[in-house]
Amino acid sequence: MHLFRKIRSIFHDDWCSQCYTDMEVRGKRLFMLPVMVDHYVHHDDAKYFMKNLIRVSKKKDIPTGYYACGIVSYKCPNCGEALVKLTVFLPVRDQEKDEDYIYFKNGELDTFLQNSDFKDR
Repeated sequence: MHLFRKIRSIFHDDWCSQCYTDMEVRGKRLFMLPVMVDHYVHHDDAKYFMKNLIRVSKKKDIPTGYYACGIVSYKCPNCGEALVKLTVFLPVRDQEKDEDYIYFKNGELDTFLQNSDFKDR
């Protein structure tokens, strides 16, 4: 059973990589990334996102042709492991065309999210 839970945690963002338990969502937030279509370049550095992300309330607040970032913060109720998933996507009509997924496991975005009034939604 332990091996099955370990394999399962590899394929799901919301499962703890330490103890393989379902993680709880601490909060969600939507941002605009001021980059036009076809000009997005992958970045692993949290500082890039902290400098460039603009908080928005709804997808319709993002101008046509610009990328959006959805941020979800997770915490394991069992061992306390934390994870932040940043999804870069292009809002197209009523759909989201996912472009990139970046994971931060070392608290790189904690201060930024606190300053962005990051709360459970």
